[in-house]
Amino acid sequence: MLDQTRADSYTEFVEDVEPRLKHALAAALGPERGLEANAEALAYGWEHWDRIRSMANPAGYLYRVGYRSGFKRWRPPHLPAVPVEEDPWVEPGLPRALSRLTARQRTTVLLIHAFGWTYAETAEMLGVSIGTVETHVDRGLKKLRAQLGGVA
Repeated sequence: MLDQTRADSYTEFVEDVEPRLKHALAAALGPERGLEANAEALAYGWEHWDRIRSMANPAGYLYRVGYRSGFKRWRPPHLPAVPVEEDPWVEPGLPRALSRLTARQRTTVLLIHAFGWTYAETAEMLGVSIGTVETHVDRGLKKLRAQLGGVA
């Protein structure tokens, strides 16, 4: 019965957190490594659920676990090219410009402007303050504008 309660508790947690965790890790590490890191973080979470579930921010903790596991095999994130004929409203140079941002800038910009997260949701997942998220987004957007020929 205790094992079933533990499993039910973790299943409920995963159903709530997994989509956001996957988005955050894909934004930080790129789509492929983000998915791998998400799977590793969730496996780690299951193994250590008795300890993790009592934390103030278990989702943020697993984000850091996944980020570290994906960062061990560090290489610049591969962001897919934008086929102009399929998405003419997307700047073709955007993937390259995003890959030139710092990991925190890219992650916060993508979570807020691509996935529609709030600053508070982003701050909670990354384990930082809202002000820190604002700083990373502002700096990231300035760099993107400069790289893409917009007004900085």
